[in-house]
Amino acid sequence: MDPANAREALREVALDVAEGADLVMVKPAMPYLDILAQVRQQFELPTAAYHVSGEYAMIKAAAQNGWIDERQVALESLLSIKRAGADLILTYYAKEAAQWLRESR
Repeated sequence: MDPANAREALREVALDVAEGADLVMVKPAMPYLDILAQVRQQFELPTAAYHVSGEYAMIKAAAQNGWIDERQVALESLLSIKRAGADLILTYYAKEAAQWLRESR
């Protein structure tokens, strides 16, 4: 699939839906937030997003180098995925995000 062609991505989703998909998965999540939002608007199925290992590794590496606040950037990334329309987010940050969210209550 051509990453520059949003229409192609939406055609692929339509084919998946026609073939009986139970949910739609968008991956990688961050570079395709626009696609995620369009999928959420155009299709009635649950919409999932995969915050892939490369996205996780970039945040981890930048935090280890002291360039960013890991917690803030990770949670903002997950929030942006949710805001774009994800009903479900698969992420390597699942345990840490759950802990951070519990602590912020």
